[in-house]
Amino acid sequence: MNELSFSTTAPVAPRGTTVERTLLAGPAGSGGFRPIMAGAGEPYVLRTELAGPPPRTHASPRPLLAFAQLTDVHLAFAVSTGDNADNSQYNEFRWFIDVLDGGPVLPDSGEIGVYEGVMDWARYDVHYWHPEGEPEGQLVDRPRALHGFPVIHGLLERALARFTAEGLRMPWYSVFGNHDTLLQGNLPHLLGSEDYAAGDHKVVELPTGTSLVRLAIDLFRASPRAIEELFSGAYRSVTRDPDRRLLSRAEIVEEHFHTLGAPVGHGFTQTNRAEGTAYYGFDASAVDGSTIRCLVLDTVNPAGGANGSLDEKQFRWLEAELLAHSSRYLDEEGHVVDGPGIDRLVVLFSHHTLATMDNWLTDPDPEKHRVLGTRVRDLLLRYPNVVLWVNGHTHVNSVTPHSRHPDAAVPGGYWELNTASHIDWPQQARLVELVDNGNGTISIFGTIIDHAGSEQPSWDLSSPIELAGLSRLLGINDWQQRARAQTGSDGRRGAPGDRNVELVVPTPF
Repeated sequence: MNELSFSTTAPVAPRGTTVERTLLAGPAGSGGFRPIMAGAGEPYVLRTELAGPPPRTHASPRPLLAFAQLTDVHLAFAVSTGDNADNSQYNEFRWFIDVLDGGPVLPDSGEIGVYEGVMDWARYDVHYWHPEGEPEGQLVDRPRALHGFPVIHGLLERALARFTAEGLRMPWYSVFGNHDTLLQGNLPHLLGSEDYAAGDHKVVELPTGTSLVRLAIDLFRASPRAIEELFSGAYRSVTRDPDRRLLSRAEIVEEHFHTLGAPVGHGFTQTNRAEGTAYYGFDASAVDGSTIRCLVLDTVNPAGGANGSLDEKQFRWLEAELLAHSSRYLDEEGHVVDGPGIDRLVVLFSHHTLATMDNWLTDPDPEKHRVLGTRVRDLLLRYPNVVLWVNGHTHVNSVTPHSRHPDAAVPGGYWELNTASHIDWPQQARLVELVDNGNGTISIFGTIIDHAGSEQPSWDLSSPIELAGLSRLLGINDWQQRARAQTGSDGRRGAPGDRNVELVVPTPF
C-alpha cells in the first residue's frame, strides 16, 4: 500500500472465515429447493465515509481489541446481542446459558423424547412441514408439495436428543432483546400467560370469527379477554412442564449468575440484580495496555412492541458514562468543551438498531418516558471517542455510518455494525477488530463467519454438526423469504459493503 493508505495491516483472524470461502445458494431443484454450495472468498471493502481525506503519513498499525458475536475463536470476549430466547421462558434461557458455557444440554420440554409441536401427526396441518411425511389418507403438506422440502425420518427425535455443547471457552456477555422479556417478542406478560406457557393447552387455531384487529388491541391493553379468546380456540393437549414458566426481567438477569462460564453474571451487575435493570458497562483490555469502555444498553420497551427505545433513567446513565470517559466533547451547540474523564474509546452494544428504536409506547411515570433512537444518535455524535455501535434485531448484515455535521468542530462520527441472525439464513456471526493505524485513523475490521455446520448435511443426522448444517439448509429454503428480494443486496446477507469491511474513523484523541 502507498503512503495515502489508511491501514497497512490485516485482521488477526481471517483464516476459516468468509475471507477464504463463502456459502451461497445453489441451483434450484424441485419446488425451488436449493442446496448450499461453496463460493469464492470475499475481500474487505474499505469504507471511509467518516474518515475524511487519507492521511499523508505512513501507517504504523497496532491491534487494540478483538471480539466476536457468538463464535469460538481466540479472541478477547464474545457478546450475544439479544433475542437469546424466543419467549422469555426459563427452559429457553437455561439452554442458551448452558450452550454458551459448554456441557450437557437437553433441548426438550414436556414428555422427554416426544415431540409435541406443529410438525408431528397429532393434529396434522398441511401448512406446516412434516419431516416424517403425511399420515395415510392425508394430503402432502404444502412445504413438500409446493417448495420441495424433503422427508427426513427421525429428525424430530434427533432434535430433542441430549448433546454436549462445546461452549465458547472465553468470557461472554449478554444483551437484552425483545424476545427475551416479551411474549413472542411483542407483548408484556398478561394475566394467565404464565399458566398457559407451562400448561397442557396448546392453541392451534383462533376461534371462528375472531377479529384480528380487536384481538391485537386487547393484547396490547393486557385485557384478560385476550387470553380468554385465545384459550377458546381449537387446541391440542401437550405435557405440562413448569420449566416453561415465564421469567421477569429481574429473573432473567438472575439466571446469568447461575453459570459455569465467565464472567459470573455475564456482564449483569449487583445493581442490575437490585434494581431489575439490564444495562451496564464493562472494561475491555486492549493489546497496548489501554482500556476500551464497553456500554451495553437495554433497548426493550416493557410496555410492548417489537421495536425498542430507552427510558429517561437509562439515557441519563448513558450520558454520565460518556462524560466519565471523555476529556473533551461537543456541547449541544457543537463547541468543544473539556470533559471530566480520561479518554477511552467507547463501543456500544444493544439489541435494536438506531432505526428500530422508534417505540414510543410509554408509562405515565416521567422516569419511564421513552427516548427514541434519534436522540440517542445525537448524544453519541457529541462524543468523538464513540467509534462503534454493535447490534442485531433486523436479522440482516448491514453497516451504517453516522457522521457529524461537515462544519462540526470535530470531524468523523461512528459506525453502526449489525449482524445477521442465527435462526435465518445466512446464520452468520461476525468477528470485530479495532486497529490503531498510527496515522491519525482507527480501522474497525468486521469479518463475517459461518458456523461449523455441514455444508451438505447427510440425512442420518448423527451429530449436532449435521443438525446445524440442516438448520442452515432449511433456512436458505424458507419460502416466506424467497419473495423478499432486496435491490443491491443478497437478502439477509446484505451487500458486499455490509459483510467483510474495514471501517475507518479519525483517531479521537
